[in-house]
Amino acid sequence: MGLSVEDEKTSSAADEPANGHDHQVGIEKTTLPRTQRWFKTTTDFLARWGIETNGIDPVRPEDRKDTRLYQMFFVWFSANVNILSFGTGTAGPAFFGLRLRDSLLTLLVVDLICCAIPAYFAVFGPKLGMRSMVLARYSWGYYGSIIPSAFTVFSMQGFLILNCIIGGQTLASVSDRLNDTLGIVIIGIISLVVTFFGYKVIHWYETVAWIPAVIAFIVMLGIGGKHLGSNIPPGPPASAASILSYATTVGSSVISWCMMTPDYGVYHTSKASSTRVFLYSYAGFLTASLVAHMLGAAFAAAAPAVPSWEAGFDNGNSVGGLVEAVLSPAGGFGKFLTVLIALFIPSACAPTMYTFASSFMTIHVWFARVPRYVYTVVSEAILIPVAIVGAVHFYDTFVDILNVIGYWSTIFAAIIIVEHLVFRKNDWARYDLSHWCKPRELPLGLAAIMAFLCACGIIVPCMAQVWYTGPIANAGTGDIGIIVGFVLAAVVYPAFRVVEQWSCGR
Repeated sequence: MGLSVEDEKTSSAADEPANGHDHQVGIEKTTLPRTQRWFKTTTDFLARWGIETNGIDPVRPEDRKDTRLYQMFFVWFSANVNILSFGTGTAGPAFFGLRLRDSLLTLLVVDLICCAIPAYFAVFGPKLGMRSMVLARYSWGYYGSIIPSAFTVFSMQGFLILNCIIGGQTLASVSDRLNDTLGIVIIGIISLVVTFFGYKVIHWYETVAWIPAVIAFIVMLGIGGKHLGSNIPPGPPASAASILSYATTVGSSVISWCMMTPDYGVYHTSKASSTRVFLYSYAGFLTASLVAHMLGAAFAAAAPAVPSWEAGFDNGNSVGGLVEAVLSPAGGFGKFLTVLIALFIPSACAPTMYTFASSFMTIHVWFARVPRYVYTVVSEAILIPVAIVGAVHFYDTFVDILNVIGYWSTIFAAIIIVEHLVFRKNDWARYDLSHWCKPRELPLGLAAIMAFLCACGIIVPCMAQVWYTGPIANAGTGDIGIIVGFVLAAVVYPAFRVVEQWSCGR
């Protein structure tokens, strides 16, 4: 690691002056390195303008005062009622070759079950005031949590890439003067601006960002609803493998939100009812996901029977083109709605970029010394060029990214849930917030790492991707990686954790 355990404790983000907290009081600028002095000056300036400059240390109970629990609904409703969720739904008919009926039934079952997982994780935010990857230290250990933190960084960037690709394609579809590249740049810049300001601005933005998408979806139904009935081609019967693979893709897109949902409740009151937080979050996830997924599946299934839709869809490679084609009969108003849908895609990008930053800071104490807002710029610099390249083969990129994220995020979810319910007895008092940066007070982390490796071992032969299909999946099961990964992690983690507690007492 490059630092001793004691160094890690004394120079952690909680004690570092670079995090933008009150810890800086009394420290002379001249005692800090030049880079640290620059960060401090910049952070102080940004804080005066209301930009969030807090680091990753837990928010104390007395500082968790926000009682607007309805925000838990809007932040997840806005983040999911968008064109990316619409695109997830289109994958059933367009990529997996499913009939509309099979796609809709799959979506109903998967969304009802999977939306409960990120909604459950949302409760951790108000109750503990900890970001998700800091929370991970209470099961994965201080050093072991580097694994989920690093995976989350890559996962969040993957989500950003997908959102910007779809947003760029949607903007490009309204005018010949725009192409995917310019559209991706525009979406990326808007996302950066919203995220740069931090927690409060993101919550405010998410409270209103759902409106354009909902209006556009209603208009799409009004214009194109007549094509969603008997005109849809019946298609061949679905195989079990195709249905399971589609379920994996949809489940991955929903479950992987668990890596960030705690982050958006850390300033809400710890006295809030866990049930209310869960229900607000679950309602936001379920209503948005189910509507957007089903609309995407319906319009994708109908596209082959409507020449203009099929041309806009571009053989399944342009979700934005499909949306524009459906809205085109509305003329200028349709183009206006298409642009609005694209410009409000940052409703999904902003929470993702925010968690990218906080997760990066938990990987190592060195990264915690850099303020959060710097990582939003780093994310932007990576995002735009990779999205431009990935847009060329959208569905291959889309399915690969979602499923890979889903494989590991289900393991992460299983370990956190089992730790909380079994070993901490669903008791928030069993989390000592002062231990968050003390390696010797946290679990060793070997139990989580061993469970993670075991689950990965069973996922590999069960996965089905463009670049690799495991022997179990190839035998006809389809992609069942996230299912077996979650189950195995939940089964083996308790055994490893008991041994870990017996051997080291924590």
